[in-house]
Amino acid sequence: MKIATWNVNGSRAREQSICRWLEANAPDLLLLQEIKCEAASFPPVFAQMGWHSAIVGQKGFNGVAALARTPLDVRLTRLPGLPDDDAQARYVEVDIQGLRVGNLYLPNGNSNGDVGYDYKLRWMGCLADHAASLLADDVKLILAGDYNVCPEDIDFAAGVLGPDDALVRPQTRALYYKLLWSGLTDAIRAVKPEGAIYTFWDYQAGCWARNRGLRIDHALLSPTVAERLVSAVPDKAARGEDQPSDHVPVVIEIAD
Repeated sequence: MKIATWNVNGSRAREQSICRWLEANAPDLLLLQEIKCEAASFPPVFAQMGWHSAIVGQKGFNGVAALARTPLDVRLTRLPGLPDDDAQARYVEVDIQGLRVGNLYLPNGNSNGDVGYDYKLRWMGCLADHAASLLADDVKLILAGDYNVCPEDIDFAAGVLGPDDALVRPQTRALYYKLLWSGLTDAIRAVKPEGAIYTFWDYQAGCWARNRGLRIDHALLSPTVAERLVSAVPDKAARGEDQPSDHVPVVIEIAD
């Protein structure tokens, strides 16, 4: 089974790129983040191509969607534990082919000062609690998406981020590692434990041309899913296309 996660930085702006990628790579499930539209405005072309979808949208901001070859059973459209009035579209959870898959767009945390960073930490805490609950029930789980976390210093190019950046602060990393310590496996690091691997290159300052990137898009797997992991790799070629997203797809393959 092939599953990919991709922050597309606007589903309508990247509609043709997504179509080309789907046709070339034929995943079983594609998780999209930052679709930047409400469900009613999500590009209809994917349904016309035969893809089933689960969409949690928001006008102009955030938004997540899942595209699948087969029908999806939607389990959640918001992360448990957040306040009822939280209107940010950042999570959708589906069942597909015996797997529970959570598609997430975790807050960046660098905007709106302490309030913005506190929201990031609160969101991560809710995610860790939810993951622990699912793992306790032996759910075959994948939590994938844009985590906005560089787990280690090797996960960003030298000089790209300062020590106070929300992506690398100790509190951020501690909550990410809480997910791993609960029993989840970082798919990319399971395949390639060492060395720089990036999934994001900023549009500014020649970051792509100079390979000054970040690894912030992750797929975390429960133990029984991790045992079936075949491969996990960013599709770096997508960043070199015309009008690309600043992120690339991360593709994992799970044995049957």
